[in-house]
Amino acid sequence: MSSKLSTRTGNIREFKIFQANGGNSAEVEAAAVDIKYYEDILSNSVSLSVIITESGDSNNKKFGSRGILDGLPIRGGEAANIIIVDHDGNKLEFKDEKKLYVNRVRNVIAGTQKDVYALDFTSREMLANEQCRVVKRYDGKISDNIKKILTEATSADVGIKTKKEVTVDETAINYNFIGNDRKPFYVCTWLASKSIPAEAGTIGGSAGYVFYETYDGYNFRSLDALAEQESKGNYLFSNTDNTPPEYTGKILNYDLDRDIDLQNNLTIGAYSNRTLFFDFYAYNYKVRNYSVDSTQPAENNEAGSKGKLVNLGEDEINSVADEFRLPVSRLMNRVLDVGTLPSGKDIDEQLKTWKNSPFDPTYDSTKTMVQSVMRYNQMFSVKINIMIAGNFSLRAGDLIRCDFPTLSRDPNTRPNDVSGGLYMISSLCHNITPRETYTSLTLVRDTFGSKPF
Repeated sequence: MSSKLSTRTGNIREFKIFQANGGNSAEVEAAAVDIKYYEDILSNSVSLSVIITESGDSNNKKFGSRGILDGLPIRGGEAANIIIVDHDGNKLEFKDEKKLYVNRVRNVIAGTQKDVYALDFTSREMLANEQCRVVKRYDGKISDNIKKILTEATSADVGIKTKKEVTVDETAINYNFIGNDRKPFYVCTWLASKSIPAEAGTIGGSAGYVFYETYDGYNFRSLDALAEQESKGNYLFSNTDNTPPEYTGKILNYDLDRDIDLQNNLTIGAYSNRTLFFDFYAYNYKVRNYSVDSTQPAENNEAGSKGKLVNLGEDEINSVADEFRLPVSRLMNRVLDVGTLPSGKDIDEQLKTWKNSPFDPTYDSTKTMVQSVMRYNQMFSVKINIMIAGNFSLRAGDLIRCDFPTLSRDPNTRPNDVSGGLYMISSLCHNITPRETYTSLTLVRDTFGSKPF
């Protein structure tokens, strides 16, 4: 069993909700009995939920006998200053540009002597995303345009216009597009699947980005760049209270959410797929096969992943039996953008660009899209849920190393070299209550095998 000190209490330094139009505020740190903060590499925004318990003698006196919901009142959009700290002093401070806003009131249990309800908070940018659209034309590198969409006005001086830090991995190729009145976060997510890191050097080398928010700001990151990070900690699951000095902390419990699912991987084309690209300009189509085993371009087989991807595990992506890995298991269709949005500052320059290569697509999706689809599927092949003592320094997208024991009667058994190793934090939940503080992590990886410590 784990030690009682494993989930040592943290501290709610400040939790103040402000009236929507200024004026009154309510301090709810004493009434907050459960706070959960969430991040996810597949989510465009962070979120925070708190359960509030108000009794007759715990209400803010300025509201008289009314609770905070009706006394402040809370109707949605109220800003909050929140500061929470784990036992080791790692702090999450949501103030100024990181301030959170009330998004929803739910699960209200009203009574004459006590009210219990939950408040959901989200970032300002998530709410602003519902109020603006991307309408302009954008030329050039995707990475440059992501920064523009997040920091500049998209139309009529309306936009996300975030002041938070924006971390963007440089992309390799240009892509011209028009927003078509789509929401900014949708456009950023849409562009992620079309992006190739500049370090890849060649088109089709290592495609696949993710767009998400963490406490530190917004991230448009290559999956390979995330996989090359330094580990943020080493965690061990064991039946003793002692933690060896080379480990950051203990894994209190864990469960295997998803192991390798061969049938599912075949369904989504994780190993080999075929895509038909339709060219409506020439009334023709191209067929492209893609396999993780490919190392050199061929007439009908574009360069694959082998030797180019950064694996979290020591095993190769192509470790599945040949009879299941090599045959094509998924068919997809795409439309080529031949003749659309050629580069140039005016019509004459754009027409000249098009005349130089009238039959080439503006964006060569034949060498990018199929690879990015496979990379997303591969990265989430293995999924494990673990719980550790509260560590507010961890972020979604970070890497940590986990070691699990080998099944043995020997009490001095060594860590399992197959299931242990580097994992990426796909999502996290920092949970703080009056009694304990812990962090729940969903970890993913593409292959098994533990790389050297």
